[in-house]
Amino acid sequence: MPFHLDADLPRELAPLAWLIGRWEGAGVVGYPTIDSANFGQEVEVTHDGRPFLTWRSQSWLLDDSGNQVKPLATELGFWRPLPNDEVELVLAHPTGIVELYYGTTSPAKIEVRTDGVLRSPQAKEYNSAHRLYGYVNSSLMWAMDMAAAGQQMASHVSAELKRVG
Repeated sequence: MPFHLDADLPRELAPLAWLIGRWEGAGVVGYPTIDSANFGQEVEVTHDGRPFLTWRSQSWLLDDSGNQVKPLATELGFWRPLPNDEVELVLAHPTGIVELYYGTTSPAKIEVRTDGVLRSPQAKEYNSAHRLYGYVNSSLMWAMDMAAAGQQMASHVSAELKRVG
């Protein structure tokens, strides 16, 4: 389904407009401290007329047949466009971690790195991350590298999501 710009979309959101919608798909998660596994993901990106996007993401572990086994990550947050093709992404996680990402947008591409990470005293060690999002052949493609659990920055997760609904 092709993407059409919403008439009531604030002009500031134009570089991020391709994110708006509901996305579903699958990817691979792994890290030096965990075995690789397949996961499913659902992302919903909305706006209410103000110059930011609301982001909601849920993922779950998949078995070899593609069935949901157990919940994995949940993210709630906001994409905030800035002047000069810059962007912020603020994410909160139920695991006691809040992240502030900062980066740039270009047509159908967003690249952000953590500018700050806040952890509750009980949260696992998590230090920094780098995320890349792209709109490729009508899919939302994304990948994340992170530094956590005593490890240097390394590949952690990637997925391909299709627009639904």
